[in-house]
Amino acid sequence: MSKHVTAEPGLFDAKILAEASLEALRKLDPRKLARNPVMFVTAVVALVVTLVAAREAATGSGHLLFTIQIALWLWFTVLFANFAEAVAEGRGKAQADSLRAMRRETVAKRLLFPDTPDRVYEGVGSDDLEVDDIVLVETGDVIPADGEIVEGVASVNESAITGESAPVIREAGGDRSAVTGGTTVLSDWIKVRVTAAPGSTFLDRMIALVEGASRQKTPNELALSILLSGLTLVFLIAVVSLWGLAAYSGTILSVTVLAALLVTLIPTTIGGLLSAIGIAGMDRLIRFNVVATSGRAVEAAGDVGTLLLDKTGTITYGNRMATEFVAVSGATVRSVAEAAFLASLADETPEGRSIVALAKADHGLKEPAGGRGSFVAFTAQTRISGVDLDGRLIRKGAVDAILRAIDLPLERTPPQFRQAVDRIARSGGTPLGVMENGRLIGVIHLKDVIKPDIKERFAALRAMGIRTVMVTGDNPVTAAAIASEAGVDDFIAEATPQDKLAYIRAEQERGRLIAMCGDGTNDAPALAQADVGVAMQTGTQAAREAGNMVDLDSNPTKLIEIVEIGKQLLMTRGSLTTFSIANDVAKYFAIIPALFVASYPELGALNVMHLATPESAILSAIIFNALIIVALIPLALKGVPYRAVGAAALLRRNLVVYGLGGLVLPFVGIKAVDLVVTALSLS
Repeated sequence: MSKHVTAEPGLFDAKILAEASLEALRKLDPRKLARNPVMFVTAVVALVVTLVAAREAATGSGHLLFTIQIALWLWFTVLFANFAEAVAEGRGKAQADSLRAMRRETVAKRLLFPDTPDRVYEGVGSDDLEVDDIVLVETGDVIPADGEIVEGVASVNESAITGESAPVIREAGGDRSAVTGGTTVLSDWIKVRVTAAPGSTFLDRMIALVEGASRQKTPNELALSILLSGLTLVFLIAVVSLWGLAAYSGTILSVTVLAALLVTLIPTTIGGLLSAIGIAGMDRLIRFNVVATSGRAVEAAGDVGTLLLDKTGTITYGNRMATEFVAVSGATVRSVAEAAFLASLADETPEGRSIVALAKADHGLKEPAGGRGSFVAFTAQTRISGVDLDGRLIRKGAVDAILRAIDLPLERTPPQFRQAVDRIARSGGTPLGVMENGRLIGVIHLKDVIKPDIKERFAALRAMGIRTVMVTGDNPVTAAAIASEAGVDDFIAEATPQDKLAYIRAEQERGRLIAMCGDGTNDAPALAQADVGVAMQTGTQAAREAGNMVDLDSNPTKLIEIVEIGKQLLMTRGSLTTFSIANDVAKYFAIIPALFVASYPELGALNVMHLATPESAILSAIIFNALIIVALIPLALKGVPYRAVGAAALLRRNLVVYGLGGLVLPFVGIKAVDLVVTALSLS
């Protein structure tokens, strides 16, 4: 299965870097900088120091070289914070360009008389279609717009949207009637009612989302922004107080020194990377073929405790498939398979096709040469299909329909037949009878086939602390059998849309975050109520519009990746915040003793780095402050690696790796920069 919507751009793709460099300059616009208070303050400070440098150059007073260096490194800090955000946005735009490339001008066959069997149409551009128009899409045609199939069945290639090479069957009625503009019909024909106006199709929304037009700051990000703004204000007051303290003690601090002190004390590290972290989190989700319409949902995914999954089309493929031929009355399994195979050649339902496929795969059967035989097509009225071939009258169909055809009550059927029917029914499957020349010879086992590896994936969710609950309209016996085979923790049988909604609300009232995966119109209320509503791309339009995420692969266990990315987003933000605060603490030890040791010799004991001069201490701290943002850009974009560990273990790792690292690294880094600055006589 494809993992990516588009080829993932490299972490530092040359084209993205070039565009991000220009975008970083454009982001110097005060209106854009104002969205990030920390960087806005840094830019204002950089401007002030630049003006001071200009004054010193004009008057010949002050320490011009020192001031110019401080100004340059402050602008460098702002530019690289902008650059980090621009790179994250650029990766999303690269994906949007790839998506846009797949959209081309398509001629739509708009039906002139949609309510009649006639297929009279006019050719119009896809942009000229309106909601509720009916279009005809035939073999080889590109579906011109998002819509619902109102008539027909067709094989559709959705690889342009999902990345999955295998074609899918789309048909009128049920939960597999939705089609997406830009996909291609491979066989047969369908009539599609347009449900999305030009510019608002699913593909258009994807492009807007990955370009960032619809991104909003999440509550967590807003809270952190407020915290950073508060810290900036606090340290602004602190710097003014230090200036007053210095004046009182007879130490004169220049504007340049005060500006440098403010920038090194405010949380510039996390402030410079905060936007990039949030943008990169949503882009990582897109690269797993999941489109999120809400940043809040991405964060909520990191704390999900319960996952509800609709059974049909989510846990199972949605169509019952033949899995076993059972022989009775002295017949052999191969003879039953052959009879079922021949009787199903005129059955175009998914179940009939699966019987043919199973017989071919397990017994190597082939269709009769030259189309011999008189075939009886399957109909919903008779529920039987068959063939009259070489004196053999073969039929297969629903057990009660087959028994009526030969006028035989169930209690008078062979014991083996009754046992097989009972066993299949108890396991949650559907038995079909097979008869030849009026004699029962076997049973076909149809079952809802569980998607591959789903049990192992549910075990992985369980290890992450997520409880899985299957919801289905099946009876409790069938539901229990499928739940056991799929490996879910619990199930709700005979569930109505109201039951799903009530369950989610009850869990939310207990303070739990709920995720819901579904694909049907009946899942829409639950998808809308859930904290994380993941709609399957193969589902109905109503389901896709109700959810706040759409899984383009239609794989319910994709929630593992969604949860991991949600947790990774929260962890990355927490880890870099921890590092930033610890980093600031270390910088205090670099600058404060250097500034006041002349007036307060006792502070010399805090000069543990033994920096050369006050000027070199300030310049070294400013340079390190700028370079550390550059060094952390890859981590902000890629995210902190996720491991399925408990909250306590996660906190310990955060404190040890990013807390201790944030304390130790500045001591080493500032001292190393100080040695270089001193050696080059830059201060």
